[in-house]
Amino acid sequence: MAQVGGAIIDAADSPVLDVDPGINATSPKIAPWELRFTSYDVEAFEVPRGREEQWRFTPLRRLRGLHDGSATAQGRIGVSVVSGFGDAASSELGGVRHETVGRDDPRLGDGGIPADRVAAQAWSATPEAHVVTVNEARSEDEPLTITVTGPGEGQSAYAHLQLRLEHHAEAVVVLDHRGSGTIAANTELVVADGAKLTVVEVHDWADDAVYVGAQHLSVGRDATIRHTSVTLGGDLVRLSPVVNYRAPGGDVELDGLYFADGGQHFEQRLLVDHSVPNCRSRVTYKGALQGVEGGTAAHTVWVGDVLIRKAAEGTDTYELNRNLLLTDNARADSVPNLEIETGEIVGAGHASATGRFDDEQLFYLMARGIPEAQARRLVVRGFFGEVIQKVRVPALRDRLEAAIEAELEAIGS
Repeated sequence: MAQVGGAIIDAADSPVLDVDPGINATSPKIAPWELRFTSYDVEAFEVPRGREEQWRFTPLRRLRGLHDGSATAQGRIGVSVVSGFGDAASSELGGVRHETVGRDDPRLGDGGIPADRVAAQAWSATPEAHVVTVNEARSEDEPLTITVTGPGEGQSAYAHLQLRLEHHAEAVVVLDHRGSGTIAANTELVVADGAKLTVVEVHDWADDAVYVGAQHLSVGRDATIRHTSVTLGGDLVRLSPVVNYRAPGGDVELDGLYFADGGQHFEQRLLVDHSVPNCRSRVTYKGALQGVEGGTAAHTVWVGDVLIRKAAEGTDTYELNRNLLLTDNARADSVPNLEIETGEIVGAGHASATGRFDDEQLFYLMARGIPEAQARRLVVRGFFGEVIQKVRVPALRDRLEAAIEAELEAIGS
């Protein structure tokens, strides 16, 4: 038996109606809770047609050829690493090592293996990879900032970044994505036994940018990852984080914030794969959308898959997605899936809700003399507050709050 999207399904009797896009035409059809197909070889994956579960929400024509191999890399991304954030940044990295390596570096793949054609294309087509290694416990007051810059308007690029924390290392890291272009990338977060990583991944791309990224999170024994994903800019941004537990005791929290304007498509596809005993996961993603009357709709997609395998006894997991529609001409798709193959767990659950402003909240504020426009801003700030407060870098937290305020100003809320 397996639990899928809140319903109990008998795997033996339930027909599988489609093939995962990671399965080639000669492969047997498998149920979604079975092991996904992964490969470094782009030709092992069929070209997506939009009917596959992995791609059914994605506007393939807007990927500019990333999905079918027609996107030729004319440029390269830029990657810089500094200690600190903003005005306090310094090039003195201390115990951090930044290397540019070839695709044959044996460390690449420690985080995970591509599970779709775009990720495999990025893996095989990138000319080099950037490996950032932390081998000591760094102070929370000294974050590490890794800035990824697009190749430029009208240019395409493939990229690979691996962030490694060695045994018992600790670090707060900001992954700051910005600039223009069309990019497909793999990002590996490899956290060794006893290490602790707090990372904020910011996607604040220019209006023309298209970014399709696969995030591979490898969690060692008694390791901890606190991952916050923030998506504010870009024409289309599609993120696919996968959590791979390597040994018991792993603890992962995935938090997310996204704010889509008219014409923007932001898609989040998560998989938390509980394959070993006594691990914990928490997922909390919140999004706001505002469309423009008569224009292309603002569209967000959140698909949260949590898989508890038969061997993963003692699992403790919960996932939550909330979406706030600020205007008409906005659409949010939210699909939480919880799949359980063992009953010997601590707890598991999921929840999802999408709606407009809470009239009672607005009435409460306006009844105390707060103008409607200001009351709406307060509601949105409160909605995102839970996620923003988890950002451990004060200067970055201020920047995100200012960006949300600018989004609200755009519609005169």
